[in-house]
Amino acid sequence: MALSKSRLKSLIVSEMKTQGATATGQYSWVNRMAEAIANAVVDEVQSNAEVPVTGGSSAGNYKVE
Repeated sequence: MALSKSRLKSLIVSEMKTQGATATGQYSWVNRMAEAIANAVVDEVQSNAEVPVTGGSSAGNYKVE
């Protein structure tokens, strides 16, 4: 499964609501903060993560997309 910024944002918003945050209203930062966190996490993982395959004809290191 590919990493999804929108899916991660939804999970963060859901978890923040579970913790008592309000995602609606003029002064709510829940959605903007969740989007910023999701974007940063996915960008970091996609730019730096590697998956080692140690055996078989596909042996090597592969970047996470």
